[in-house]
Amino acid sequence: MSEDRLLQVTVAGGVARLVLDSPANRNALSRALRGRLREALDAALADDAVRVVVLDHTGRVFCSGMDLSEAAGAGAGDQGVRELPDLLETIWTAPKPVVAAVRGPARAGGVGLAAACDVVVAASSATFGMSEVRLGLVPAVISAVVLPRMQPPVAHRLMLTGEVFDAATAAAGGLVDLVAPDDEVDAAVDGQVTALAAGSPWALAETKRLLRAGGLRGSFDDLLELSARAFAGEDGQEGIAAFREKRPVRWVPTL
Repeated sequence: MSEDRLLQVTVAGGVARLVLDSPANRNALSRALRGRLREALDAALADDAVRVVVLDHTGRVFCSGMDLSEAAGAGAGDQGVRELPDLLETIWTAPKPVVAAVRGPARAGGVGLAAACDVVVAASSATFGMSEVRLGLVPAVISAVVLPRMQPPVAHRLMLTGEVFDAATAAAGGLVDLVAPDDEVDAAVDGQVTALAAGSPWALAETKRLLRAGGLRGSFDDLLELSARAFAGEDGQEGIAAFREKRPVRWVPTL
């Protein structure tokens, strides 16, 4: 997998399209992809010609979360996850609206990536899952952007069970804004882009600042520390190993 396939970036008609393009690992948020995505976001936000940012993906999966192959055997200080809070905060506080096009499964950090956006358009076949607890991990960092979006009881249940849920459930719970038939996602995204671009850049930036005035949920420093400890901990390393080896984790009881 060459780095030039990690992310496609196009700018046209006032829209910057950032397309996750790492299908070989299900668009997992590797260090390289996190870095490329942050650079592309910074460039789009600094470009006066860009009015709206669209976050899209190639392949069947929107984003499978953090690249667990990079977390295996690493200590709490070597997890390299600090870029994820920075990435989510950049999207959350961006003065320009960001639209996510979720055409396939989103898991863990991928859910956080979508939740940080202003508008989330999901295909009707898309699925979501905050599966961290099933890997001995904690959905700490993504909670900062997921909890302000989702209805608390829904987020509570889904974070604790780690269950996969469909686009309709995601929309009912507040994670997704619009659900479109699979072959109509482009049209739905384009409709939102057109509506957003009709606003004045200054007014959009100020309105977004107003909407985000409550700040992110929780301190990223504290959440990052908890996440790093979970990744490096005994259960986290067991969960990562089980996931990579495609075997049950040891803590699931035999009924």
